[in-house]
Amino acid sequence: MVFSWPVGAALRPLRAAGRQLVLLLLLGLVATAGRAQGRVTQRLNTGWLFRKDAARRLNPAAPPAEGWEAVSLPHTWNAQDVLDDEPGYYRGAGWYRKTLHLPADWAQHRLYLHFEGANQETAVYVNGRLVGQHAGGYTAFRVPLNAALAATGAPAGTAELLVKVDNRHNPRIPPLSADFTFYGGLYRDVYLLAAQPVHFDLDNYASAGVFVTTPQVSAAAATVQLRGAVQNDAATARTVRVRSRLLDAAGQTVGEHTTKLKLNAGQQASFAQAFKPLRQPRLWSPAAPYLYRAVSEVLDERGQALDEVTNPVGLRWFRFDAAQGFFLNGQPLKLIGTNRHQDQPGLGNALPEALHERDVRLVKQLGGNFLRVSHYPQHPAVLQACDRLGILASVEIPVVNAITESEAFYQRCDSMQTEMIRQSYNHPSVIIWAYMNEVLLQLPAGLKKDNDAGRAYLQNVARLARRLDNLTRREDPTRATMLVCHGAFELYRDAGLLRIPTVLGWNLYQGWYSPRLEDFPAFLERHRRELPDKPLLVTEYGADADIRLHSPQPRRFDKTSEYATRYHQYYLREILARPFVAGSAVWNLAEFNSEKRQEAVPHVNNKGLMTGERQPKDAYLFYQARLLAAPFVAIGARGWRRRAGVAAGPDSLYCVQPVEVFTNQPTVELRLNGRVLGMEPAAEGVARFQVPFGPGVNQLTASVPGQAVTDQADVDFQLLPTKLASAALPFTELNVSLGDERQFSDEARQQVWLPEQAYQPGGWGYVGGRAYKQEGNGQLPYGSARNILGTDYDALYQTQRVGLSQFRLDVPAGQYEVTLHFAELEQAPPAEALAYNLEKAAAGSAPAPATRPTRSFDVRLNGQLVLPALGPDNYLTPLQAVSFTFPVTVQAAQGITLEFQALRGEAVLNGLQVKRLY
Repeated sequence: MVFSWPVGAALRPLRAAGRQLVLLLLLGLVATAGRAQGRVTQRLNTGWLFRKDAARRLNPAAPPAEGWEAVSLPHTWNAQDVLDDEPGYYRGAGWYRKTLHLPADWAQHRLYLHFEGANQETAVYVNGRLVGQHAGGYTAFRVPLNAALAATGAPAGTAELLVKVDNRHNPRIPPLSADFTFYGGLYRDVYLLAAQPVHFDLDNYASAGVFVTTPQVSAAAATVQLRGAVQNDAATARTVRVRSRLLDAAGQTVGEHTTKLKLNAGQQASFAQAFKPLRQPRLWSPAAPYLYRAVSEVLDERGQALDEVTNPVGLRWFRFDAAQGFFLNGQPLKLIGTNRHQDQPGLGNALPEALHERDVRLVKQLGGNFLRVSHYPQHPAVLQACDRLGILASVEIPVVNAITESEAFYQRCDSMQTEMIRQSYNHPSVIIWAYMNEVLLQLPAGLKKDNDAGRAYLQNVARLARRLDNLTRREDPTRATMLVCHGAFELYRDAGLLRIPTVLGWNLYQGWYSPRLEDFPAFLERHRRELPDKPLLVTEYGADADIRLHSPQPRRFDKTSEYATRYHQYYLREILARPFVAGSAVWNLAEFNSEKRQEAVPHVNNKGLMTGERQPKDAYLFYQARLLAAPFVAIGARGWRRRAGVAAGPDSLYCVQPVEVFTNQPTVELRLNGRVLGMEPAAEGVARFQVPFGPGVNQLTASVPGQAVTDQADVDFQLLPTKLASAALPFTELNVSLGDERQFSDEARQQVWLPEQAYQPGGWGYVGGRAYKQEGNGQLPYGSARNILGTDYDALYQTQRVGLSQFRLDVPAGQYEVTLHFAELEQAPPAEALAYNLEKAAAGSAPAPATRPTRSFDVRLNGQLVLPALGPDNYLTPLQAVSFTFPVTVQAAQGITLEFQALRGEAVLNGLQVKRLY
């Protein structure tokens, strides 16, 4: 039973007599409502104070009275600083403070604080006394309070709670590094538990204390067993009964077992119970996630409940087969789903329960049946939702990229794995316990796989893997173990890692971080050939997609939605074609924060099928079209509802552009403003149309013949004339991204940026030069991958034309405004080489050659010098967005001509905007 009444906030202003009266009334409510359980659980998410302690000088015995801010939980201090342009984010200590109100009736209760998660080192103080510590940011822990309250003479009344949380790097605690952000704070819920002196075990790694197993399950019968322990903290011996009931979904008792225990004072006793076999049980599966529940009670001699624990029970059996994949309840089932990180823009990782549950629903709505909970245990609501919705799950501890070769690190891994397993043991959705992800992605400095220190390191990694695998099999022999590797097959093979787990996971990005899509199926076949007895999951694959960027001819690493769709089509086709591939998990359900990343959307890994705000991208629609059973149709490019383009000809009032419609039906009909454009077959979930957009709002309607399923989209189209002086289609504005092949749609400013084009008389375009391509980056087709400061439009400033002599627009007479955009991409300092970019020459990792000349050039607008000697000596600060706006009056037949004259090096231009005022 959970109560969320804010005791401290509500009672603080009352006088002593009034406070006692209100407490008695509230306790009467608790006693009445909680009599069946005997345990009270209060959520303590309100009424907290917080302050940073960068110098680590705060004394918990005498905390300062000033300098605190009021906060509610969940809370992180990194929600905003991970998004700014200043490198790094606060990794240090923060303190939380709260007054606990402990009724006199609780004097004999066993009191605990239960923390669902605090990142990453936590110390808990009550009345200035240290009562507990925990290391590791992603599992729950409990802190007993009775000894501290007794020592400070405060068994009842009020107690001052101080919690120190520190997220600084610690080589003894995983993760050491990763492609995600290590947010600090009390970012999950905190509870106060008040239990009777005789209670289920509350000191078992913050677990439920009662564990459910289903050793035999079939369509004909199923057995359910329970085990656990009861603790007697009373001063005298007690005789109790543990009564467990198995209830069906309707609440009817279908099994019952009672065990009698005699407990001396201070003694703990274990119990094991087995219900009679359940005949013709309702099985749990993604299609029908039927849940029973096991209700276990500790009863005193009079039959009164002293404690109660309820656990879900899902009756299912499964196996992994190296040749035929995954089987659930005796039937083959391809596991298809996503990975998931726990953060969201503006909130960091401090999400309310409802948003965790929403993400699991989004996996279900995708048509998925599998969730890899990566790369750490997440909020309890995630697995609870998986149980209810029928999503099979893999959970792992955050041993990512590398290890520390120390016993302290190994022991911390042991405790994390144990906490994870025991806390999530009773979830029927969990089928895999994992313990390493890409752990050989980056060997520590100075180590190579073929030198002595490197070989010793690889041996230690293998020893830790075997240690964790053995621990996991001891803790839970009923589930699979998994170790996840990146695509360096030989490295993991030579390190001896490939034979250790039950299932191997491979994170594969062929066609993204490496050039050839065809290398993906070749890798799968190699695994089957060299490891014929080892089941396989594709645990990661994905491609960046910025929903603002689009191209009719997408290219690898251009960050367009169109390339991502083609990438996912290819991967899913190859996965489904191979029975030995047990399943796959897309990287990632949604975009997530990775503070060190730069690229098109700095500080964000945007491989998600959805944006960080959970807006679906085309790839999400593609999986719905391939996985959903009910008729489905959706017009793609939902973030591209504002388009622009040049008319098809001098006398045309339309521009032909592609539109993709996603469906699980054979054919789709598309209408434009009520007129049928035609029918197109759907190939692997996608039907492609060429649509003649006219100026203004274009209404698209997609439908499926014979089905009552339709989708509609309005596209606001800006049509540009081929001849800018055309009277039939007056010129209004033009936005051009130089050195770019993509269209950039900016909903916030209601602008569309077109890719560059060469000048043609009567039209517009550049004269001379070349598209910029960052040296040493074999991934990018053009442009730079660096973070551009001072702008949210990095993708526009990351591309430029170098060495151009002119940009011309043959606009008619009138008053105009011209804006020029620049960013110095060459004179920038080197960037950190990021291991997860999976390429030797990481983006921006090489310094600019010392011989490169300093840039300086003049810019003239219709003959007038408007930017003299522009370069790094004045406005072109490296990697800094800068723009200049100039009014210009254009005479008849004059047009607009921008001239770029190099004084040193070469002239550049990143973007251009021309707007007609009159």
